[in-house]
Amino acid sequence: MLIGRAWPPRYAGGMRSRPTPQITAQRPILGLMLGFIGVVIFGATLPATRIALTGFDPAFITFCRAFLAGLASATVLVAAGKRFPRADLGSFAVIGATLVFGFPGFANVAMQTVPASHGGIVLGVLPLLTAVFAALIGGEKPGVAFWAWGVLGAALVLGFTLRGGGFAPGIGHVWLLCAAVVSAFGYVVSGKLARRMPGWEVIAWALVLCLPLTGLGAAWAWEGGGVHAPPVKAYWALGYLAFGSMFAGFFFWNAGLAMGGIARVGQVQLLQTFVTLGISALILGEVVTPVMLGFAVAVAAVVWLGRRARIA
Repeated sequence: MLIGRAWPPRYAGGMRSRPTPQITAQRPILGLMLGFIGVVIFGATLPATRIALTGFDPAFITFCRAFLAGLASATVLVAAGKRFPRADLGSFAVIGATLVFGFPGFANVAMQTVPASHGGIVLGVLPLLTAVFAALIGGEKPGVAFWAWGVLGAALVLGFTLRGGGFAPGIGHVWLLCAAVVSAFGYVVSGKLARRMPGWEVIAWALVLCLPLTGLGAAWAWEGGGVHAPPVKAYWALGYLAFGSMFAGFFFWNAGLAMGGIARVGQVQLLQTFVTLGISALILGEVVTPVMLGFAVAVAAVVWLGRRARIA
């Protein structure tokens, strides 16, 4: 037996696997880092939506943000010389239905009646939903420990929600739950594709495929009175929703899901609630209390422990 040399494990037939490259061991960490950048970008979505609603209707925001992001995606794909992967047309259609239309549509309607901070808290169930769909259709098999940490994280978010003063569940929260469900499903489908192609390319092709619908929808909403003398800040918010939330955020998020695993990196999204709270306090004037910070620390600990849980 040689000292200082790690031999690879044997398989049933006596075959030996090749040593795992160093970069593979680092991919979970890199995946978490990329996923967190995506979460920060996504965390500003609800506050930006509240601002955009000061000058635009929900329908116009839904279609216009996707149309602008689709134009940017088409430009990048052409510049990169990419060819459309026809075999994945069905998956791109699902991503379009869930992430291009579903989540923005439900969230835009909800933000008419729900504060951005409450919206961020309701969307705290996203990591658990993502893990469920990852187990159902993503081919991942989270262990008992992972599910335990995921449920604890969701319970922390729920506890924070019920503890907060002035919380009054209504129809807006139902729309947010619908947004969470379709978003989690879309994340898993896009994460699976991102294992075989760059993450940015996944969302870019979905946006390009939806261009005819988003272009017609934006024109229809404009003609139907979807724009109401918007202030300058509403235009900035719409631009952020298009090029940040709908475009750049998915570049980082999809790459993170592919490198770190859908279920594990999905846990990072537990932090999105508190990113939304912080941004809401910064640009909407909402108060961040010591209790909020305490819950943020607790959720961060759960995310870290969930990252260490075994996922096949």
